[in-house]
Amino acid sequence: MKLLLTTLHAKYAHASLALPSLAAACADLPGTEFVIRECTVNEPADGVLRKLVAEEADLVAFSCYIWNIEATLKLAADLKQLRPATVIVLGGPEAAHGVFELMEHNAAVDLVIRGEGETSFRDTLRALAGLSEVEGITFRSGEEIVANPERAPVADLDTLPSPFAAGLVDLAKPLVYYETSRGCPFSCAFCMSSLEKGVRSYSPGRIEADLDILLAAGVRTVKLVDRTFNYDAGRANRIWEFILDRGGESAFHFEIAADLLTDANIELLKQVPAGRFRFEIGVQAEGKETLDRVGRKSDLERLFANVRRLVTETRVTVHLDLVAGLPHEDYDGFLRSLQQVFDLLSANAGRREKTDCHIQVEPLKVLKGSPMRAIAREEGYRFSATPPYKILSTPWLSYGEIGRIETIARLLDLVYNSGRFATALAAWERTTPASRIFNAMADLWEREDIPLSLSQHDLFAAFWRCAAELAPREVREEIRDALCYDLCRTDYPGGRELAFFSKEDGGKRRPDERDRALELARQRGNDAAGRVRWVRRRFARDYRTTPWREGESELLFVYVSAPGRGLAVEITDIGRNGTKEET
Repeated sequence: MKLLLTTLHAKYAHASLALPSLAAACADLPGTEFVIRECTVNEPADGVLRKLVAEEADLVAFSCYIWNIEATLKLAADLKQLRPATVIVLGGPEAAHGVFELMEHNAAVDLVIRGEGETSFRDTLRALAGLSEVEGITFRSGEEIVANPERAPVADLDTLPSPFAAGLVDLAKPLVYYETSRGCPFSCAFCMSSLEKGVRSYSPGRIEADLDILLAAGVRTVKLVDRTFNYDAGRANRIWEFILDRGGESAFHFEIAADLLTDANIELLKQVPAGRFRFEIGVQAEGKETLDRVGRKSDLERLFANVRRLVTETRVTVHLDLVAGLPHEDYDGFLRSLQQVFDLLSANAGRREKTDCHIQVEPLKVLKGSPMRAIAREEGYRFSATPPYKILSTPWLSYGEIGRIETIARLLDLVYNSGRFATALAAWERTTPASRIFNAMADLWEREDIPLSLSQHDLFAAFWRCAAELAPREVREEIRDALCYDLCRTDYPGGRELAFFSKEDGGKRRPDERDRALELARQRGNDAAGRVRWVRRRFARDYRTTPWREGESELLFVYVSAPGRGLAVEITDIGRNGTKEET
């Protein structure tokens, strides 16, 4: 029997963990042949369908999530038309809840696996002719839809074969998912992890063996899907120590609870090189009443203190999450929450690089099967009936205010998270709280119908337009000066970009500029003059230091391009060595 395991990723860079895990769990079944095909939602549907049909599989299993369920169901329907005898199986969080409704409206679906899939999928393959005894599945029996009893979670995760040891995961992808545990110690109503009680971990030996494979392969980014990686502080330290001891350049992304970090954790994290670890931390909201209503148990004071320590004492990238639209939080409350995360990261302001701090804002999604559905009904929420089930309005937020929050979220990505405007933002924040800056920018963006997809030049121009109109008059020149510095450290300023500068900012090139520029290029192992450009500019202060050094500063920016290296920007005082920044 030929089995095709497939999914539609949100991006090409992602590599599935679910499909290789299913294949590894069933690899020893006699008479079975497994094929894994990973596609994306951005590919033409006809092309994906042709790939699936060409496999001529006896059974096709789809891994389903909110970003791919609608496209998956269309594929399944067309596949069933072309190959009626093919058994179509769905699994994943978006298929497991509301399963009767799903199967009633989608006749092509023969079977749905609910919950953890490895054991249920294996038992299904062994009992296709008689499914009544297989736990954790819903299937068609003639004209009826039958739901078998739930399957208990796997108690010993080490009994599940490693898809990495089996060589089933595409380690060449830029991002590879990995898990060291399942479950979560928290019970947040808006999260599907709230449905499972307790946390189960793989053994240290299993984790280290998998990590050895990932590190040896030089995977660019390993994203841990553990819901709360540091639920056990000692366990977290042991894994972090193992990664650091093995070396390598792989970056690791962890979702952690900052209030669970210990002093021992922080001390170890001080050893982490820049860009190696990224922590995603759910702040969600700053109001206690809001967090209590959704069952979010956090020690906010400790969480805030530990985030500040991560920012000031370590080189770990900090990524802070907010969920907009939780109960009892109105628009002003959202802005307070946003300002709170800005304040937490303020120690990094003015010197943020691309590997440093980020803020993510997402409107609440009322997921199928989550306790948030009951809260939404009780409180009078309105939300979309189709994936991703985003809120439309709440008793505290209007539809228009939710749209404004989405504009702010996009501007955070373009302006704050990109790091391109760090100096100009820091100058503006001297007089205006960051949350109010982004609120005012979003208001102007919407009133003037400015696109949210802009070239780099147009984005800088839009930022300056906002600052020139919205910032206090007395600081506009300071912001312009800082913006010019940001522009120079980001990319070579061409003819259009020079409009941001005063005529006195630069001047004719000096003879020593070329020699200094080529010297810096050679230091990077690139002496091809055609790949080196430079520009000299004068600023009101030296922005390379923290705090900024007041007084006129004349800087030479050298732009070095080399195949496979991207663009590097070197910044130096004229005739002197200076600090180096790379983009």
